[in-house]
Amino acid sequence: MGGGSSSGVLQLTISRIRSSNRTFSVRACSNHPRGPSCIYVGPLHSATKETLEALYSQARDAYYSGNPLILDDMFDRVELKLKWYGSKSVVKYPRCSIRKHSTYADADEDLSLAFALASLWSLFLALGSLACVWPMLYTITTAYQKAFDSGLSYGTQTSRLGLPFVVNSSIFMALGLVIGYPVASASVKVLQGLWRNDLAALKGSCPNCGEEVFAFVRTDKANSSPHRADCHVCECLLEFRTKVEQSALRLGRQWVYGRIYLVRRSRRQREL
Repeated sequence: MGGGSSSGVLQLTISRIRSSNRTFSVRACSNHPRGPSCIYVGPLHSATKETLEALYSQARDAYYSGNPLILDDMFDRVELKLKWYGSKSVVKYPRCSIRKHSTYADADEDLSLAFALASLWSLFLALGSLACVWPMLYTITTAYQKAFDSGLSYGTQTSRLGLPFVVNSSIFMALGLVIGYPVASASVKVLQGLWRNDLAALKGSCPNCGEEVFAFVRTDKANSSPHRADCHVCECLLEFRTKVEQSALRLGRQWVYGRIYLVRRSRRQREL
């Protein structure tokens, strides 16, 4: 009995040791550090919108959980590429910056407003060109009509038309050039600026009330001061700050985006 009980206790002890060793080995495998893995996207410039959205969502969730997958610089580049694609996954609401003590919202280019402005200036270009060309065409057509009606040759046409007709035609053409050329020239400059995005239409949410606001902002280097405008709803002063990126896929056009900052007014300005 004593020998049997001792052997039974020994077997039980060995089995417990084996079971504890087996449990320890499983835990050691489960706690073995494994490097975080993320979705492979390849070169960033050739990555598709869907792949970048999946990577962005994975990296964002991992960052909030305390285990970031990619560097901050790479995350910003992926976010910027998705913004260029117009992805809704990177749309952010108005927010505050604790470090800069400012309230701001993202601003994106509004192609519909740019197209509306381009259509208006195209109409001005057509009217200006017509004002330049129509007096010349009318004068030439009238002169040839009178010449054919009187049966004159081309050599004696000018002398038989009469001085009043020549003077009136000259004044008519001069007025057409004076009125039409400035309008056509200004229209061409505005249309060129819209095509190169030197003048861009930005839209975003008001950092104060959240309503959609927009503004036409100059992005050329000669204009270094930010554009300011009032919100049409809450009448708060807003400041549009733009960023310009060169894009090889837009036929020489620049890509414009930026932020809308809430500008605090002094007490005196509020009273005025």
